[in-house]
Amino acid sequence: MFNHAPSNYKCPICLGVTGIENEDTLLKKGDLVYKDESTSVFINSFFIGKNEGHLMVVPNSHYEHIFDVPPTILHNIMDTAKKMAGIMKKVYECEGITLLQNNEPAGGQHAFHFHLHVFPRYTDDKIYDHMTNKRLATPEERKKYADKIMEYLSSIKPL
Repeated sequence: MFNHAPSNYKCPICLGVTGIENEDTLLKKGDLVYKDESTSVFINSFFIGKNEGHLMVVPNSHYEHIFDVPPTILHNIMDTAKKMAGIMKKVYECEGITLLQNNEPAGGQHAFHFHLHVFPRYTDDKIYDHMTNKRLATPEERKKYADKIMEYLSSIKPL
């Protein structure tokens, strides 16, 4: 229902979840900061304004958008997002969190695999002024944020 991916679509998020690095995905193994039975969390490949290092929570199985995701998986995604938001507040010392999820091309969806963005927010960061001004971050730039999250995760009990 309402699917927009072409029949020959090579899902960049599915590739990232399975650890494949090639020209069809920007996700690198070093961007993965958390994985459980149903969800994975990556440092997003794009940095937006002063909100660098935002996270992307995805289901491990392929669902194009919210209309396809089974309720139990959607619940797991939100549970993971909530945990990651709390970790992000601690390790990034941000003042707030924004969750953003786009569906279908008219809704701003570019990768046809459900994904939930978790942005660190700071007073007067003007994130919405920069949404169309995103910058592809290098794997080295993303690693700095992945290391912060991974270090914190290794210091606490399993999620």
